[in-house]
Amino acid sequence: MNQENVVEERTSRSGDALDIKRIIELLPHRYPFLLVDRVTELVEDERIAGIKNVTINEPFFQGHFPGVPIMPGVLQLEALAQISGILLLQNPEDRGSLAYFMAIDKARFRKPVVPGDQLILMSEVLKKKKRLLKVYGRALVGGKVVSEAELLFQILPKTAEV
Repeated sequence: MNQENVVEERTSRSGDALDIKRIIELLPHRYPFLLVDRVTELVEDERIAGIKNVTINEPFFQGHFPGVPIMPGVLQLEALAQISGILLLQNPEDRGSLAYFMAIDKARFRKPVVPGDQLILMSEVLKKKKRLLKVYGRALVGGKVVSEAELLFQILPKTAEV
């Protein structure tokens, strides 16, 4: 079994690690910018996996592109940043904080994402130094990587000046 099959098997277990109500408690994002529907796996300080169901009802499909709907790559990265934020805010000392997205490295887009696709979002911690964290995120459709990147975050209180 190849690594992608193992990943999909691991993330498709029954039972939710976090439902949408809990996701909304952790993330400041709301419609139309909340891009995580469910968390399927969560290992604190290590990794997270979740789902974004892509439907034709997404507002960005009206303009990207009429007649040929494709999910923008930057929104795929945003979905990875959001699921990473959930992972990074699991520590009790970080409750009430925000994970500020600071940098993207090694971003790659491998295949278009279209209505009807289910994005499997995965993120794992690469490096942690105080309140700075680097993760590797990837999005899969049908067991194949469609986008991936290294993302850098800083954890700050919600009231902090940016």
